Amino acid sequence: MERPAWAPPGIDISVPSVSRIYDYYLGGSHNFEVDREAARKAMEFMPGLPKIMQANRAFMRRAVRYAATEGITQFLDIGSGIPTFGNVHEVAQKASPEARVLYVDHDPVAVAHSQSVLAGNDNTAIAAADLRKPHDILNSPEAARLLDFDRPVALLLVAVLHFVEDADDPRSAVAELRDALAPGSLLILTHASYEGVPVSEEQAGGAVDVYKNIRNPLVMRSRDEVARFFDGFEMVEPGLVSPPVWRPEAPAEQEDPYAFSGFAGVGRKA
Repeated sequence: MERPAWAPPGIDISVPSVSRIYDYYLGGSHNFEVDREAARKAMEFMPGLPKIMQANRAFMRRAVRYAATEGITQFLDIGSGIPTFGNVHEVAQKASPEARVLYVDHDPVAVAHSQSVLAGNDNTAIAAADLRKPHDILNSPEAARLLDFDRPVALLLVAVLHFVEDADDPRSAVAELRDALAPGSLLILTHASYEGVPVSEEQAGGAVDVYKNIRNPLVMRSRDEVARFFDGFEMVEPGLVSPPVWRPEAPAEQEDPYAFSGFAGVGRKA
């Protein structure tokens, strides 16, 4: 297997990566055959997976614009993945040129790409850290340079918590991040669920098994379980809903049925 020039040295390109699979679903070019193979396998069970990812990204962009209209100029995007068109810093800095964005990911490929994409943009950075260790994120040199935790921050956890198993206590991680945020901060979150998926749970389970087989278990949570991540936040209207239903710019009913899979919401810290 030939190693492309953009692949950082030292990464194993024979093992699929969640962020590269996501990149493939979004039509990106930073993925290997092993990632495409896993993606195609999952799509045998859920052909609309790319639509789910696109709906997540579209929600993220609307939520970032909302945060900007609320006067927030600091963004912390954890599990940010491989930068694709319409990333957080592009949306935030278009709305507010002085906006500062810290991306965080534990995938070396995502980190390496982000470094090259963000070169020369002094108001953005990428930190190599893991959502399961909030302390490392909050105390990273990049956070110290870019973020002032005495002022409101928009914390983005978009399509990442479903890769954290209950054994790793994702609730405590979110609570630790919440406690570090100033009042008025926002939590912008999406999460996979069997609810809203236009195929049977059994069929969708086939796609979930593909992730389990590549040692990146996908944890489907119910609406109530997802809502508990917002403990300590007041939900912003319209609450916790399917991604296309959250403040749509065009009528949501025109969306592909797969776009309504899972949940999206924004909460404000009191």
